[in-house]
Amino acid sequence: MMDASDVLVERLLAWGVDTIFGLPGDGINGVFEALRKQKDRIRFIHVRHEEAAALMACAYAKFTGRLGVCIATSGPGGIHLLNGLYDAKMDHAPVLAITGLQHSDLIGTFAQQDVALDKLFIDVAVYNERVMTGAHMESVADLAIRTALSSRGVAHITIPVDVQVQGVKKGRSPRNPVHHTSAVPAYFEHVPARVELEHAADILNRGKKIAILAGQGALHATKELEEMAETLGAPVVKALLGKAAVPDDSPYTTGGIGLLGTEPSQDAIEQCDTLLMVGTSFPYVEFLPEPGTIKCVQIDVDPQRISLRHPAEAGLVGDAKNTLRALLPLLEKHDRSFLEKAQKAKVQWQRLMEERGTRPDKPMKPQVIGWELGKRIPANAIVTSDSGTITTWWARFVPALRGQKHSCSGNLATMACALPYAIAAAVAYPDRPIYCIIGDGGLSMLLGELITVAAYNLNIKIVVIKNNTLGQIKWEQMVFLGNPEYACDLYAADFVTIARGAGISAIQIEDPATCGSQLDGVVSLPGPVLIEVVVDQFTPPLPAKIKASQALKLAEALLRGEPNRMKIALTNAHDKIRELV
Repeated sequence: MMDASDVLVERLLAWGVDTIFGLPGDGINGVFEALRKQKDRIRFIHVRHEEAAALMACAYAKFTGRLGVCIATSGPGGIHLLNGLYDAKMDHAPVLAITGLQHSDLIGTFAQQDVALDKLFIDVAVYNERVMTGAHMESVADLAIRTALSSRGVAHITIPVDVQVQGVKKGRSPRNPVHHTSAVPAYFEHVPARVELEHAADILNRGKKIAILAGQGALHATKELEEMAETLGAPVVKALLGKAAVPDDSPYTTGGIGLLGTEPSQDAIEQCDTLLMVGTSFPYVEFLPEPGTIKCVQIDVDPQRISLRHPAEAGLVGDAKNTLRALLPLLEKHDRSFLEKAQKAKVQWQRLMEERGTRPDKPMKPQVIGWELGKRIPANAIVTSDSGTITTWWARFVPALRGQKHSCSGNLATMACALPYAIAAAVAYPDRPIYCIIGDGGLSMLLGELITVAAYNLNIKIVVIKNNTLGQIKWEQMVFLGNPEYACDLYAADFVTIARGAGISAIQIEDPATCGSQLDGVVSLPGPVLIEVVVDQFTPPLPAKIKASQALKLAEALLRGEPNRMKIALTNAHDKIRELV
């Protein structure tokens, strides 16, 4: 006879789930027995920390477009999932979290691991339910999965230990017949009404200097974005999660925007008279035009996101690809002068990036590893980045090529995401090379997942950019607050030895003269490799265009007793002089 856990696994299979990330425990053992019985049909990836399992589920959803699933035991196991689940919530990744709960007759009586996880998950989940009986499981599982997929968010099911092994007939009410729900998918590819498209087209046709801002909602619309750019004579600026929406070698893009972006992109945004936003709710409004100074057309699948960051004169609710296709025939061919100006600026910017990425200085500049790595990552690779200064080096120096996938923790910007992301990518695409770009601070947080990489012999090249400091926090303390850095230094761990101890091949790079040749020796090797790259910690990840207020804050921090003020001042002065001569 089937119990509640058997039903849960059957529903997962019915919805096409074939992979679950997690960690077992006595509070979820009923579900694990059901998974054991179906181990030939559904794969369980055993991680070392539940936070990593949730991050993997998020990344699996991002890279595949399918449901990501993670599982954890009651109490602490479920609590550990939360950070990764918030990553999924904030980046709109469909994820199902399954957790255990204390025995139903002990809930609320101070029993061991008696944590009301359904109450704890209220804010993170779009669907959040405690399974009450075996008969309750089928409809709850179907609704949870459907909601996660349709809302592009987190669904959570928590199941008391005794209910996990309860028969499906117990407690069934007359209004709950067996199989009254289904796993039939429901697709929504809404295209705005003709009158809305015509209104948007009229705004765009009147524009003289149009810029396109594309985000992760446009990752599947590369061809349409390039056609739109050609028709409107508009450069495509990319939000961070939209890095792969248009390849960086395309003549139509100027690269990223914001703190990690490029100067040509910022110029295009500042100088445009019309902005077309496609699949993005880019959060840093300080990098967008002042409200009222330009016209804006926004395309987003979520109506809640229209006019969220900038007032839109026309809001087109629908899939980015389908909406762009419907809009293109209504547009007039524009002059290319604004695009050509941006293209010339991009050439100059790339020369500057090459100059920064080929410097022979010692300690090695972090831009060097980005530059050398960017030349060697194949076109079928999947690239993950962590949060911190390394995000800047990935965003600016590692180009997104046509056919590649790139991602990071976009809106949550959590540290430690890159390695779990890479594991999920390697599990989903075992035939593709995976590159993980991570800092020493981020890797330290979920260091145990190196063992997961080794255990499954995953084809991941883990590039650890080691500067022995929490670099992003250091520079934020100085540049944004004018404070001397405090509590940012890290113990200089030997990640090469740690990786080898876990069974992973590893090398160290610290000389810019040999960086390229050392990478050549390992990037084509099968299986996992850790590459520890020792870099200068005094190279700041500053915005493409420095504001006077930021320069003043840095000067203020140096004057207020920054402990490394002489090294920072000399490094920045030397770098600026080299760029000017």
